[in-house]
Amino acid sequence: METSFALTGKGYLIMAADTTAARSIVKMKVDEDKIKALSPHLLMAYSGEPGKTRDTVQFAEYVERNIRLYQIRNLYPLRPAAAASWIRRALATSLRSRKPYSVNLLLGGYDTATHDPHLYWIDYLGTMTEVPFAAHGYGAYFALSLLDRYHDPEATLEEGLATLRRCLDEVAKRLVVSPGKYKVKIVDKDGVREVEL
Repeated sequence: METSFALTGKGYLIMAADTTAARSIVKMKVDEDKIKALSPHLLMAYSGEPGKTRDTVQFAEYVERNIRLYQIRNLYPLRPAAAASWIRRALATSLRSRKPYSVNLLLGGYDTATHDPHLYWIDYLGTMTEVPFAAHGYGAYFALSLLDRYHDPEATLEEGLATLRRCLDEVAKRLVVSPGKYKVKIVDKDGVREVEL
């Protein structure tokens, strides 16, 4: 029942993911952070099959360490488009191995060179596309229509948070097993920060 959302606005990106870690009908944790800060201006929300930590947490840590290694070797961080291409390639390579990763990702960041936010939707098959808003998980069935209707690329941060709140309320109202709590992180020219909704 994992759910993650992201949307872009004028100079910012908002990403939210539920904090529940469950397997089958058992809730294991309620404070799991499913959004990794890959660099000062880059976030990644990950989700996958419940109970398969190899596919979700281990892949997220693999990506985090390799992007950090790139920054150490080259003295500058990867921009969002380059990071998305590298992650897509890593998933596509994994797909052709004996034990492919089964992880869905939302990768978003603020490009300090162009001063624009970017959001990439990546699935477990290595499919990638740049989008203005995205969702993964069961919550996507309810949230994508709301995001399609209410998303404004020129919206202020407060308007973007209101749109996200509308999505979270709809999921809580209509999904049979509501995730409950969400972690919400924002990335903009000042870097990554966490906010409460």
